[in-house]
Amino acid sequence: MAKQESGRQRPARRAGLSRLFGDWVAEVDSRTLKADALAGLLGALLVLPQGVAFATLAGLPAEYGIYSAIVPCVLAALLGSSRHVMSGPTNANSLALFAVLAPLAVAGTPAYIELALAVTVLVGLLQLAVGLLRLGALANFISPSALFGFTSGAAVLIALHALVDALGLAIEGHGTADTAAGIVKNLGQAQAGAIAVAVATIAVTLAVRRWDRRKPHMLAGLAAGTLAAYAWNALRPEGAVALLGSLAQPWPPFHVPEVPWRLLPDLVGLAVPLTIVALAQSISIAKAVAARSGQAIDANREFIGQGVSNAVGGLFSSYLSCGSLNRSLPNFEAGARTPLASVFSAVLLIVLVLLSAPLLARIPHAAIAGLLLVVAWGLLDVARWKKLLRVDRIEVLIAAATLVATVFIRMEIAILLGTLLSLGGYLHRTSRPAMRTMGFEADDPARHFVPLEGQGGTLPECPQLKLLRMEGSVYFGAAVHVADRLHALRAAPDAPAHLLVMSKSMNFVDHAGVEVWEHELRRRRQIGGDLYFHRPRPQVMEAWTRTGFLDELGADHIFPDKQAAIHEIYQRLDPDICRTCTVRCFLECGPYGYAGQRSVVAPASEPRKPES
Repeated sequence: MAKQESGRQRPARRAGLSRLFGDWVAEVDSRTLKADALAGLLGALLVLPQGVAFATLAGLPAEYGIYSAIVPCVLAALLGSSRHVMSGPTNANSLALFAVLAPLAVAGTPAYIELALAVTVLVGLLQLAVGLLRLGALANFISPSALFGFTSGAAVLIALHALVDALGLAIEGHGTADTAAGIVKNLGQAQAGAIAVAVATIAVTLAVRRWDRRKPHMLAGLAAGTLAAYAWNALRPEGAVALLGSLAQPWPPFHVPEVPWRLLPDLVGLAVPLTIVALAQSISIAKAVAARSGQAIDANREFIGQGVSNAVGGLFSSYLSCGSLNRSLPNFEAGARTPLASVFSAVLLIVLVLLSAPLLARIPHAAIAGLLLVVAWGLLDVARWKKLLRVDRIEVLIAAATLVATVFIRMEIAILLGTLLSLGGYLHRTSRPAMRTMGFEADDPARHFVPLEGQGGTLPECPQLKLLRMEGSVYFGAAVHVADRLHALRAAPDAPAHLLVMSKSMNFVDHAGVEVWEHELRRRRQIGGDLYFHRPRPQVMEAWTRTGFLDELGADHIFPDKQAAIHEIYQRLDPDICRTCTVRCFLECGPYGYAGQRSVVAPASEPRKPES
């Protein structure tokens, strides 16, 4: 009896866990656990050097990079929607955090650490609010070009700050200009040992990555740099390479950040752009992995998971985290089946740190700098810049402006600038919708419609009916452009009085757009013509109905297909003009001298040969 009750309770417990964590809970068995454990081991090996390097980039002691790959990694995986995204410290987040906090405190000091943890908690609360309010779609307004420009700018900053340790320099100042000037000024004091260690790290990292991308190339590079530093320090003790030193402890301690209340408004202001950066990265990475796995992603659930991971992680000595592409894709490729791979990764990371603490203390700063230089080069993505130059110059300008702002201005301003420029580019495009004059190919007996602009071998236009294809919405931003184009069509010499608008691609109209068509209808009728539409969208018809434009136009001026439109409108053309017209572009036109309108019984005279 007890066994039966236990058997009934087990599915009930799984159902409850599935509602909390996701439908993957029901799939957990010995096979998935084994696959997730192996993938988790790879994740732990990958994040060990990355966590140390990214914490340094964020201006924090190395152990904080390790802490950020434990609690946030577990919570984001269990509460998010992606099965494969691994969260933790990232280069962009680390640099963004350093950029916003450097003006407030000296990196690495207790005051700086408290600010970093407090901002992390605030970012988590903002992310949680975005998810709970179902505002995940807001991340879609950060265009790929703006995000790419930000990432490229981050790459420049990563490389600039990494060069300091790679050259073994001691530079005061934290700003971009101060760092660049310090490197140039002190270049003669560069340490040969640091340079040798950085070069060895870079060479081994790139060699292993080229040999097999699935291998932990960053770990191999870090090991090579550590061995190079050990050898150098043994042979040249007078020019010893600086080492990392021992970590405080391998597990994340609970700690409530202590910051003055007067700084809270400023910290909230800093947390907003960091929230945007982290959410944009997380959802982009989740979608990138989902494109390979075929999994559907719930953006709002993903944001809730990220929010909880940062809000709670900040209380466990973890700094700003989000989905990591460097770990998420290898996690998927390693065969991870469920989010438990992230749990295994966090647990195994603690074990690795406990076992390798003496070795971690001997990691040289120059080796970490070498890893960061490799990361920076990958982020810069020169091939994508070349592709963007070939495809769209406006997108290049957006990316370049965001890059410059990221390097020389505050990072939150760069994200805002890139977003505003992207929206401006979108408004510029949509404010000038294409309006193409349509006609027919001369050698096409079926009379298929083709655009006349730049098209050779087409029939002349009908002198009474203009065919126009509308490609885009007619809203307040586009109203002036559309009205000017319609006026130009009417004002042209011998302009047709009738206008048929092919409006299948006119997505919507607002009040200003309705007024444009109302004005055009009245002007057409004043000159003895009329206005007609082919296949307007349902939402456009609704707007016309609500505003009364459809009543003014007449339902008989809306046509379901082009042939029916031409046939019906032809009946309303002036038969006297049709009779003497030499164009004969419609099938209804017939031979020269013929007018096929219902009011005309027969042709009036012998057809006259058109002049050559």
